[in-house]
Amino acid sequence: MTLSDSLSPRRWLFVLTILVGSFLLFQVQPMVARMVLPKLGGAPAVWNSAMLVYQALLLGGYAYAHWLGRFDVRRQAIIHVALFLVAALWLPIGIAHIAPPGAGQEALWVPLLLLASIGPVFFVVSAQAPLMQRWFAADARAGDPYYLYAASNLGSFAGLISYPALVEPSLPLAAQSWGWTAGYALLVLLVAACAAARWQGRVTDPAVDAAATDEPRPTWRRQLHWLLIAAVPSGLMLSTTTHLTTDIVAMPLLWVLPLGLYLLSFVIAFSTMDRLTEVITFIAPAVLLAVGGLALLSSGGGSMMVAMASLAMLFVVATALHGYLYHLRPALQHLTLFYLIMSAGGVVGGLFAALFAPLLFDWVYEHPLLVLAAAALLPLPALLPWDKWLRLSASRTAIAVAVLVAIAAFASWHMVSEWGGVLEGATAAWGIVIFVIGLLVIGWRWAFVATLALLMIGVGGWDTVQESFTGARVRSYFGVYTVTDYPAQQQRRLAHGTTLHGLQRTDPAHRREPTTYYGPKSGVGLTLTKAEALAGPGASVGIVGLGAGTLACYRKPGQQWTIFEIDPVMVDIARDPAKFTFLSDCAGDSPIVIGDARLKIAEQPAGRFDILVIDAFSSDAIPLHLLTKEAIGIYQRALKPDGILLIHISNRFFGLEPVLAEEARARGWSSAIRLDPGPPEYGIDDLTGSNWVALTATAPRMQQLTGGLRPRDAARDDGAWVPLKSRPGFERWTDDYASTLPVLMWGSLIGKRDE
Repeated sequence: MTLSDSLSPRRWLFVLTILVGSFLLFQVQPMVARMVLPKLGGAPAVWNSAMLVYQALLLGGYAYAHWLGRFDVRRQAIIHVALFLVAALWLPIGIAHIAPPGAGQEALWVPLLLLASIGPVFFVVSAQAPLMQRWFAADARAGDPYYLYAASNLGSFAGLISYPALVEPSLPLAAQSWGWTAGYALLVLLVAACAAARWQGRVTDPAVDAAATDEPRPTWRRQLHWLLIAAVPSGLMLSTTTHLTTDIVAMPLLWVLPLGLYLLSFVIAFSTMDRLTEVITFIAPAVLLAVGGLALLSSGGGSMMVAMASLAMLFVVATALHGYLYHLRPALQHLTLFYLIMSAGGVVGGLFAALFAPLLFDWVYEHPLLVLAAAALLPLPALLPWDKWLRLSASRTAIAVAVLVAIAAFASWHMVSEWGGVLEGATAAWGIVIFVIGLLVIGWRWAFVATLALLMIGVGGWDTVQESFTGARVRSYFGVYTVTDYPAQQQRRLAHGTTLHGLQRTDPAHRREPTTYYGPKSGVGLTLTKAEALAGPGASVGIVGLGAGTLACYRKPGQQWTIFEIDPVMVDIARDPAKFTFLSDCAGDSPIVIGDARLKIAEQPAGRFDILVIDAFSSDAIPLHLLTKEAIGIYQRALKPDGILLIHISNRFFGLEPVLAEEARARGWSSAIRLDPGPPEYGIDDLTGSNWVALTATAPRMQQLTGGLRPRDAARDDGAWVPLKSRPGFERWTDDYASTLPVLMWGSLIGKRDE
């Protein structure tokens, strides 16, 4: 092939167009998610809902590309460029102005907001991958266009990773939006150039020229097979996100890593790296056994090792299934149909994981179900062909496989009876037995799936399933909550995934005593205890974040309390005396306002509160929209001129002191932090260390609260308030600009504590 021959189909132009289009798609996703934070917050379910919208729009774009195939390339180009120009009316990217959701309506309102905000531009850009491949293949010299899909996902991966690493820390949202608009204009020019490259000359669209191949239209059964193979990795990507942030560890960036690995799997599967895909496919069943066997375990103990193993399993399974999908690809005249079915599979997987599963299940059961579905669809090359080595007949082999599965069932029963919450001793030995049997039966699909299910049941799965029948666990749009009694400790605990969300002593003599982050020596305990001295007997107090209602028992007669809670399910738990009695014992008549705290506080009368407590963290996820300049301004309006704003910033992964120190400096406010050590200093196992920041516009009020700030080295002294730790050059967070990377404690991600 000569140089002129290699350039004549203009491969570089089509590769560049696909790269730019895919890059823009996955830049706009996190950018819009960041824009809607003040309206939606950052719960994992919000991200899953957003992903579902993106998948639906992608399906629409692929359907549009498939529909265009009925025309010749010139007419396709005219229609497509015209649609680009119409969609440009939605630029620059911004958030549509629609009424906020009512309580419990978030699952439907989030998709509506995103569709109204970016629907048209996302739709037209999403058509790039299949349409440009079709135009590329219209030149008979171009060759197989499927490898361009690898370029598409490489662009997507680059767009996704570059946003939190480069774009968000460098540019405010307005500049990001205009930058994306410039990229959109570049894409229009590239699409026009691709059209020009196929406008002249002798080109043949294989979808129009049926003589290009004699392959018949794929059967419905084959199309269903494509759909299922595409659906499982898509659903598994979302379920892995939910599973990790709910039951393993709520580490920052875990929401973006599963999507990045999902995209990377396409890059490998649809490229020329056949050998790598084969190796990954070969090891995929063993990885499913080793990691998927933990999928029914309802407490990962915050283990980073388990989190990384879950991400590795997602990548291996997605690559193997996408490689299988690539192997089953049709002839070129069915290219857009193939991508349409693939996209539909992505939507089906997303619908199951993001919409139906939270309604159907009280736990993240979608994750183990999708792991089993992967086992049912994966290519299963025999890892150990022992039946050939032993020269067994088909009938004897079937009997041997059935016996092995029966042994696995016996081992699983022993694991259930011996399970104590960890894999050790005899329990681990039985687990190894099941794992080895799983390796032996990889060549027999029914046996492999059954053995994997038995391993799940043995490794904590039976306890997880049993808990669904006790009524102790409930799931909402915002998370999975479990109420558990510990008779030996005389405690009842509320867990949000692996995070302790509330604790009450069951001993009647002590059940009103505040616990966990809210003890009497915590910042909030010290402040609410002084509420009467600070604001008089009729002090007005606002509490953002209900939990189990622990703070309620700081309320004194005559005080006016208002509680703000986003999740109606949490309100039901706190109000149920059979679960927790803080509210019913101490503040049963206090109004509870359901909805996003920032929006609801903005509706309150100006100057209402003497003390406003912000305790809205969901595990270690930052409620970034509650810590910006605009959010603090809303709190300031709701506070009396000498009111106290108290913010809970305890976090394993983010050091948030610089955020509030800069906010206090910019406003000229007084500030202090109470670094409560908790155990072992107290010697009480139901109190937890906590960090609470106090902010007020008047220095005398801060002096009245703290009695004077102590030196920083006295931070752990009994009741000591110390100055906030500022950071030179730290940029104030606003709705338009905020980045979590500067406050990320990198050492915590690898198990070390940043000082």
